[in-house]
Amino acid sequence: MKVTVVGAGAVGASCAEYIAIKNFASEVVILDIKEGYAEGKAMDLMQCASLNGFDTKITGSTNDYSKTANSDICVITSGIPRKPGMTREELIGINAGIVKTVSSSLVEHSPNTIIIVVSNPMDTMTYLVHKTVDLPKNRIIGMGGALDSARFKFRLAEALEAPISDVDGMVIGGHSDKGMVPLTSHATRNSINVSEFISEERLSQVKEDTKVGGATLTKLLGTSAWYAPGAAVSGLVQAIACDQKKIFPCSVLLDGEYGLSDLCIGVPVILGRNGIEKIVDVPLSAAEKAHMAESAEGVKKTNGLLEL
Repeated sequence: MKVTVVGAGAVGASCAEYIAIKNFASEVVILDIKEGYAEGKAMDLMQCASLNGFDTKITGSTNDYSKTANSDICVITSGIPRKPGMTREELIGINAGIVKTVSSSLVEHSPNTIIIVVSNPMDTMTYLVHKTVDLPKNRIIGMGGALDSARFKFRLAEALEAPISDVDGMVIGGHSDKGMVPLTSHATRNSINVSEFISEERLSQVKEDTKVGGATLTKLLGTSAWYAPGAAVSGLVQAIACDQKKIFPCSVLLDGEYGLSDLCIGVPVILGRNGIEKIVDVPLSAAEKAHMAESAEGVKKTNGLLEL
């Protein structure tokens, strides 16, 4: 199992670290355009191997895509991160050109790979990859919902004053501050709906805090977060590599599902060795359906800024 991570910044390096520590991949290749940067990150991570007990081989390369050849899974994290006050959509001009070049180069050397897109605006960048490379739609996946759901569960546990292992919840829709749709109708504490424990007002606050989870961290850190995004990516990679058949909300190309077509947006999917094994149809409340439709319009508007 060979995994390539393009972009050796904080998110890419965290992703590579978590994959290595989980010890399910034989090799992780980190690639970056900055001279020596990926090589340095790879060496630093390999010096953790004996300390953290993993045998995954980690190598770094400066923009040499031949080193990524025959990768089973490729993760694209490259592009400029958000700064305080920026929306994900404002990154489109620069990141579209980067993602287009990167995805083409990856598929040239790994024609049967599965691509996971992390670069923002993520839903639009995932759509761009579909329009750029010749891969089946089940092999192009956008990572957003897995991260947003983790942030949702964190906020739910906080509100419930419960251990996070007791809490379950999911976020679908666009990976943007306005586009996220936290599914409060399905959120539970040990199989009991959270509405049995907290008020509608508190639950509404949880939703709003979830939607601005990334912006909150960007304001505090001065740049995008990296631990949780890296962990979210590693979870998707492991589900595919180990054929776990786990359900994650991911940005996928829809063709009538949820009443939507010709866009990538977050919905629950089963992930296995073939990438997206199945799109899962989840019943939504009237408010959630309306929010999902609004989210889709926002994604389509951002897609319209692409030069295809």
